[in-house]
Amino acid sequence: MPPQPTLETERLILRPLGWDDFDALGALHAEVSFWWYPLKRAMTADETRRFIERTLERYEADGVGLSAAVVKDTGDLAGWLGLAVPHFLPEILPAVEVGWRLGERYRGLGYATEGAAAAIRYGFEDLGLDRLVSIFEPANVASGHVMAKLGFEFEREATVPASGESIHVLELTKRAWVAAP
Repeated sequence: MPPQPTLETERLILRPLGWDDFDALGALHAEVSFWWYPLKRAMTADETRRFIERTLERYEADGVGLSAAVVKDTGDLAGWLGLAVPHFLPEILPAVEVGWRLGERYRGLGYATEGAAAAIRYGFEDLGLDRLVSIFEPANVASGHVMAKLGFEFEREATVPASGESIHVLELTKRAWVAAP
């Protein structure tokens, strides 16, 4: 697969995460609401460090990984989003997931939908994928709504092995995406 790209939307720059993002990402990860699903708590600085390490490893090992979501007008790191292999849910592998997490002040502005749409386009058009998934806890109604807006449809209920948490797996096929209005 090609190296992790930088994608642009009308309002966002989606670029590879790196160590220069540690402070801004640490501030976002320290928001309890950022990690409410699935952790029900904030992340520590050490957990953020490991998150960046894993993301950089995924770029190499998987050929895809989450991107920094930067607001064009301000240069602020709003969170992260993009494509990643959902290793935490082996029963659906092989698969590539579209996912996102935004800081509290960046939610409700359409950034998740806008950025995820760019990631979907990249996955289908540039990577030649035939199917993408998106995963959420049923209580996370906002994420489920974004997935529905993007055209994802319910595929199955699953249980996260590490936590026992019930989650919904939605899918979007390239055929459905191309056929969408």
